[in-house]
Amino acid sequence: MAPERPAIERSILAACDSAAPRIPLLVGGCGSGRTSLLRRIADILGVGRSQYIDAERAASTPEAFWAAVEAASPYVSRTSPAAQRRRPPRAAYDSLLTFFGQARTPEGGRSTFLIDELFELRTFESFPGLRGALRELVGALTRSANRFVLATRYENRARRLLAGAASRVELMRVPPLSPAETASALARLGLDDASGGHAEVARLVHVLADGRPAYVQTIGAALTSDPVSALASQLASGEPLYQTCRRCYEQRLGRARGYGALKAILQLLADEERLTLTEIAMRLGRTPGSTKDYLLWLEDVDLVRVERKRYRFRDPLLRLWVRLHGGPTPPDDADLLREAQEYAVSRLPLAEPALGEPPEPSHRAAVPHRDWSIVEID
Repeated sequence: MAPERPAIERSILAACDSAAPRIPLLVGGCGSGRTSLLRRIADILGVGRSQYIDAERAASTPEAFWAAVEAASPYVSRTSPAAQRRRPPRAAYDSLLTFFGQARTPEGGRSTFLIDELFELRTFESFPGLRGALRELVGALTRSANRFVLATRYENRARRLLAGAASRVELMRVPPLSPAETASALARLGLDDASGGHAEVARLVHVLADGRPAYVQTIGAALTSDPVSALASQLASGEPLYQTCRRCYEQRLGRARGYGALKAILQLLADEERLTLTEIAMRLGRTPGSTKDYLLWLEDVDLVRVERKRYRFRDPLLRLWVRLHGGPTPPDDADLLREAQEYAVSRLPLAEPALGEPPEPSHRAAVPHRDWSIVEID
């Protein structure tokens, strides 16, 4: 069960219902909770008062997508009947845009569409007459009186798409969970207790998961002793967190160019972050020009970011996954535990004080007893 996030939910609904309605475009990395937010908004609006569309699941040809959207819609269409739907891709796409713009509830009210993974609709740009399909869609939505909430995992692409677009579209970056929200999510999994240890466990889970709801849920569901051991167990081949990271890795690389070279760069950054362009080019054995292109393609799908001319992963837990699973053989239990412990130590400076406790003074002599250890390595 996804954690409730009332603050961002209120922001989304306020944007849709303001005097000058805006179109929220939710962006966030893997496991950030974009889809869960859309489904929560659908639940808040109520049955029959919105239409959720998973474009990643349904996008194929323009005519098939249009037919699927209309068939599943609770809204009244003003376009031609189903018998006339066999038409060229261009005409089918025009019907889809018209439907988004003009569809009404059975009572005649405005419709609300929740469109997940917007950039899957770029697949339509390979069909005749649809080279600008995605920009056409954004233009049609901004001109409509209906309400829309959009989502995508590709933040950089979203920013470029909206450059110069109508100001009605509002980019909303899905924030990470706060430590308090992480504690609440773990409590809903039945991991609350009265001993005071829950706050400390929640704090560590929060930093290990980088505040990403999917990671918090997965690590929390695996907790039997301490969070680091749960993380290590979940990174083993076939486990839920392994599958989540692999899906994120393959989805993004599959949308980028230069697959093999990009994997090599990610492996370099998994072993050592904050490398410069020149350092990466030398280790890759490529020219700086071609390496720059590779890095731009990785930035395009939000796998890496650059800070002061040095490159690093956007998702620290995905970096750990690549480090563990980028070799020719799967890691054994000792490898998983060692790497999870080292990752935890690297993340601990980012941890906030335990929930409800003041910061620990530097002169404090005694350390509270724990029945588990974060790290036990030389």
